[in-house]
Parts: sequence; C-alpha cells; structure tokens
Amino acid sequence: MPRFLAVVVLAIATTCAARATDWPTFLGPTRDGSSPEKGVISPWPAKGLKKVWDCDLGSGYAPPVVADGRLFHADRFGDSIRLTAREAATGKQLWKYEYATEYEDRYGYDPGPRACPVIDGDRAYLYGPDGVLCCVAVATGKELWKVETKAKHFFHQNFFGAGSVPLIDGDLIIVCVGGSPKGPRPADLRDAKPNDSALVAYDKKTGAEKWASGNELASYSSPVVATIDGKRTGLYFARGGLLGFDPQTGKIGFHYKWRARSEESVNASNPVVVGDKVLLTECYGPGAALLDLKGGKPKEVWTDADKDAGDKAMACHWSTPVHQAGFVYGSSGRHTEDADIRCIELATGEVKWQKRRTKRCSLTLIDGYLISLSEYGDLALLKANPAKYDEVSKYEVPGLEYPCWAAPVLSNGLLYVRGKDKLLALELIAKK
Repeated sequence: MPRFLAVVVLAIATTCAARATDWPTFLGPTRDGSSPEKGVISPWPAKGLKKVWDCDLGSGYAPPVVADGRLFHADRFGDSIRLTAREAATGKQLWKYEYATEYEDRYGYDPGPRACPVIDGDRAYLYGPDGVLCCVAVATGKELWKVETKAKHFFHQNFFGAGSVPLIDGDLIIVCVGGSPKGPRPADLRDAKPNDSALVAYDKKTGAEKWASGNELASYSSPVVATIDGKRTGLYFARGGLLGFDPQTGKIGFHYKWRARSEESVNASNPVVVGDKVLLTECYGPGAALLDLKGGKPKEVWTDADKDAGDKAMACHWSTPVHQAGFVYGSSGRHTEDADIRCIELATGEVKWQKRRTKRCSLTLIDGYLISLSEYGDLALLKANPAKYDEVSKYEVPGLEYPCWAAPVLSNGLLYVRGKDKLLALELIAKK
C-alpha cells in the first residue's frame, strides 16, 4: 500500500507540474503576467533564441494561449473571425472555427480580435471585437454555443471594439459588456450612459445568462478574481474606474472612480493585486493609484492624481505591470517616443529606476527575469532587480514586425511572440 500511494502521489505531482506549464488565459495561469517555469537560457546566444516554428496570422492583436499541448490563436480573415488550434510544439494546424462579422474599427486600426481565447477544460471561449461570445470544443473546434451580447445588452461601439478577456469562475464565464440604453452613439462618448450591465455572467456550459451587474461602461482591462480580506472578490477596471464585485452573484461591493477627463482615453491595464492591495495604472491622465481593500472598501495608500505628468509613478498604456517582492515593473508612457521601463516600490510609489526610450513594451515575469517585448519586435532579458535596470540580453527578432502589442506567452519552455501577421515559437528553456 505505501508503494502504491507513492506512485499515486508521484502521478498527481507530475500531472500538476504539467498543468503548471499551461498558459490558458490572458497573462497566464494566474492572470498576472508571471510563469512558474524555471531554467531560462541566460545569457541568450549572440544571434538570439532558437526559432522552433512560426506561422502566418490574419489581422488582430491578441496573444495566443496554450493548454494540454495545444496552442490557440484568434485572428480575422476577410469577413470572418477565426479561432485556430495548433500543436504547441510544432505549429501544426489541428482545426479552425469561424464566424461571420461586420465589425469595422472607428479609428482605422485593423478589425481583428483584441481579446485572446480562454481555455477551460474541454472548451475554448472567444470574445470578438463585435461583442460575440463563442464556445467551441477544444478537441474538434465544433461550436457548442454562441451569444451576441449586444442583442440583449446594447452597447455603443468602444473606441477599438470589445477587447476585455472573459473570466472563468466556477461554472460561470464573466464578460465585460458595458451595456447602454439603446439609441444612437453620442458624438462624445463621455455622454454614453451605463445600463447596469458592465459585467454579464453566462453559464459556461450552455451560454444561459445568470446575472448582469455594474453601472459602468466597458474598458480594455480584463477582470480578475482574488482573495481579499479572506473573501473571493472580482475586480474590473472599467471605463470609469474600479468595480469590486462578487463573481458568483454579481453584487457590487464598491466603485472607485479613476479615469482621465478627456474623451479619447481608456483604462486598459489589468489591476495588479498584492495581498489586500490593488494597483491601478493608466496613461491618459491620473496615472497610478494603490488601494487598500481590506474591509471591503477602497482606501487610498498613495496616488498620482496630484502629480505633474512627468512625475507620475507608473502610467501604463495597454500593458499590465508585474509584481515581485514588493516592487512593480512596467512600461510607462502613452506614446512610443516617451515610453520607458521602470521599477517602483509598491508601498510608496517611489520610482527606483527608469530606462528611457525603450518604446512601449509588455513584460512577462519568469524565474527571476523579465521578458520584455517592445512594440517593434525587440526582445530583451532583464533581471528583476529593484536596484537598477539590469539587461542580460537583447535582440531584434527576425520576422517580427510592428505592432507587437501582444504580451509574451510561455508554456513548456517555448516563448510565443506575436507581431504583425506572424506568430513565432522560440526556445526560452532548453530541453533536457
């Protein structure tokens, strides 16, 4: 019996370790931009990381996701939104699923998906820029159900379409819809009114609506769930500020207003949760704020609200900063030419260092390192060092072209990076 139990324990441990390498949703298994994998190649070879495979893509900006040996990516081809499954190790295509769309971007950006797929067991979910939510079988790509969220919860087209990644919680899939009363789109989007459907939860197996809640409009940030003050709490950085909610019932616990005054401003960076505290950051006006949520209501620890633009602690655009050991690393700056990578102390907002003119980039935390991917295809390996900018290796990835706005994805030693019309798989951890 002891020998049998030992075998069972080993099998369970092996299974858990294998699952830990999956990257099934936005920003990884814990939705915070960090990976549990170890053994990063350091420094990198002079010519950069070995390319394992690549493939052509359609239009869109969403990163891929990986689960159980399969990689999934979402793109647009012609008048169709497409979800494609591949072998993660080789890039071999397994299947594709498509649905027709008429979405056009108001600002001239390409009309492909902004939100990455979400994988949950034997099901894959996709939220298109037009607000269509699809559920398909992981094994075959067969459509299981589809909901046009705008049909019931009408919404005005956001600046760049729908872009928040849905959240799985138990038997629910929670979607950032941001509904409004029906009517023509206001000339100034600040005049759009919410309609108590900032968040809508659906039964993940059937697509049946379970609840709608939140008097807010949609943003480009994605919701997260964390245990705060001993209670599971949903957090969504909506267009006008942070909503705290019960993920199973939709009951709103608080609404903390945090948004730039200008019409053409968005909240896009995810909330960064550390214990009972949460960091918000945006680049159009107020900058960053650290809130203490203990007790169920937000209390400001520090904010950038009264600081001049050049003195903001952290002003992230579309990327989410990462936290390690009391320090936060992120890409700060609205425009390419004024963006920098910086490190701040979480408790105080003090800027410990900043590396200027790095272009806007996304950071992934792994094994004590930061993987930085700039929007122009520069890939860098940095030590997560609060004392200084500590660059180990850097190179321009061949075949990767602007805009590289998707955050790097790591699964089973392979680093997946996306640029215009191309996805590459690079060997970040050498096979033993």
